[in-house]
Amino acid sequence: MTPRARPMTREDRREALVEATIPLLHEHGRGVTTKLIADAAGVAEGTIFRVFDSKDELVTAALEKALDIEPFLADLESVDVDLPLRERLVDLCSRLQERFRGIFSLMTAMGMVGPPKSHRHMEEGRRRAEKAMVAVVEPDADWLTCTPDQLVHMLRMLTFSGTHPHISDGHLLTPDQIVDTLLDGVLRKKDS
Repeated sequence: MTPRARPMTREDRREALVEATIPLLHEHGRGVTTKLIADAAGVAEGTIFRVFDSKDELVTAALEKALDIEPFLADLESVDVDLPLRERLVDLCSRLQERFRGIFSLMTAMGMVGPPKSHRHMEEGRRRAEKAMVAVVEPDADWLTCTPDQLVHMLRMLTFSGTHPHISDGHLLTPDQIVDTLLDGVLRKKDS
């Protein structure tokens, strides 16, 4: 006889249900059912209501987790600051695009036009992310015609608009295109 798995704590069960719900929100949006969630988590449907008061409470917790900036901040800390500036910017842009794509996908599936009102500390998180990105750029500040803060702002704006499927009219920009535009512009070099 196979031994039974150790029972999960209430917090572990909540976390497992939240983790199982996030991909379902991307796929089904607000139409996700507790049956789909329970099947994905490998539990009985009633188990959801032992740790969440309602499906809405679970969906809100899953949205909070999906929008949490802490994993992105940790990701930014792993950028290799010894790489040349162009490569660091392409790496930053790639990480920003991954974050933006996840957020855009979730917001579209959920029919959202902005983050949920309950999403805490969003502005603070954005400032922390900008600070981390500025730290990646600062070693080359003397080579820039703008401040590292301004470069990061432009990188964020170009990446946001170049990654958003509606703003870009479906013509998404690659990290290399974004960084090349920032660092080199779009004019051809004239032969001297």
